[in-house]
Amino acid sequence: MKKEAAVLEKFTFQVNEIEGPLDLILQLIARHKLNIYDIEISKLLEQYLLTIDEMREQDMEVASEFLEMAARLVHIKTVMLLPRHEEEETALKQQLTGQLLEYQACKQAAGLLAANNRMGDLFVREPMPLERDMTYRCIHSPGELFAAYAAAMGRGQKRMPPPVSAFSGIVSRRVVSVNARIMYLLKRFYRSPVLEFDSLFAESQERSELVATFLALLELVKGKRVAVSEDGKELFFLGRRMR
Repeated sequence: MKKEAAVLEKFTFQVNEIEGPLDLILQLIARHKLNIYDIEISKLLEQYLLTIDEMREQDMEVASEFLEMAARLVHIKTVMLLPRHEEEETALKQQLTGQLLEYQACKQAAGLLAANNRMGDLFVREPMPLERDMTYRCIHSPGELFAAYAAAMGRGQKRMPPPVSAFSGIVSRRVVSVNARIMYLLKRFYRSPVLEFDSLFAESQERSELVATFLALLELVKGKRVAVSEDGKELFFLGRRMR
C-alpha cells in the first residue's frame, strides 16, 4: 500500500451510525474527499479493509454483507490490473457509483421526511393511557400450534446472522501490502532475471499473501517490467520503468 495512505487520519465511528456497506463507503468517500464519479478503488479498498479490521479490534461482529462488499472491491481492483479489460472495469465502477448515488438520494430523502414529520406535534393530541389486556383468547388446535412453531423456527434460523467463528479465518488474517510484494518480486528478479511462475508462490503460506503476490505480478506485467512466456510457466524481467 502507498506510503501516503499510512498518514491518513484514522477512521473512527459508532456502530449505530453505519447502516451497511454502502453507508460505510459513502462515509469513507466524504472523509477522504474521493470523487464519487471516479472512485480511486485502491485507496477505497485500503480504507475499507482498515475499517473492518478496526471493527474486529473493537470486538464487533462483522456482518456478511460487509465482507461481500470487500470481495467486490477486490474484484474491481483485479479487473483494473488486467490488460484489455477497460470496458469491464468501467462497467463495474459505474454500477458501484450508481448504487452509491441511489443510496445517497434515498438517505437524503429519508432525512428530509424525518425533519418534516411534525404532524403528530401539530394535529394529534397526547395519547391517553390505556390499560393493556395481555390475555390471549384465541383457541388453536395442537396441529396449528406445531405448524406455527415450525414456521417460526425456520424463519428465525434464516434471519440469524452467521456466528463470529465463521469469519475468524477471514477477518483475523493479516493484510499483506501489494507494494511490499512488488518490492519482494523485484528483489528476486534482480537476483535472477528468469523465474518460474510457480516459484513465486512456493514460500507463501497465507491466502492474503498469495493474492497480494498475484496482484503485484499483474502490476509488473501491466507496467511492462515483467514478461510472461507463451506457456505461462516462466517470467522474464525486462527492467523498464512502470508507467
